[in-house]
Amino acid sequence: QVQLVESGGGLVQAGGSLRLSCGASGVTLSSYSMGWFRQAPGKEREFVAAISRRGGNTYKADSVNGRFTISRDDAKSTVYLQMNSLKPEDTAVYYCAGKVANSFETPRTPTQYKYWGQGTQVTVSS
Repeated sequence: QVQLVESGGGLVQAGGSLRLSCGASGVTLSSYSMGWFRQAPGKEREFVAAISRRGGNTYKADSVNGRFTISRDDAKSTVYLQMNSLKPEDTAVYYCAGKVANSFETPRTPTQYKYWGQGTQVTVSS
């Protein structure tokens, strides 16, 4: 059974940093493309970043480019989202997602992912 569990969320002041982790079990993570999405109250789920299997390719939304970094450690079955220079508009529930990858793809829409975590709240105060 595939399970994704996010951690690392919390309350931080604007300009601060957080590192989210997504621990995976029941999978061989190296075969998966992984992504991070976020959803603020009243808004649709939004793509944040994706990383291909084995980390060969990454892609980030324009809104976080230059501030967020996605990485993975397949030996630890964990994907990370390092978030720097946080802004109040980054406040949301952050979700990690995974799918078996047929190539070094970086999927960017929710419907492309099969597995989801339960989410972790990130709140950035001004």
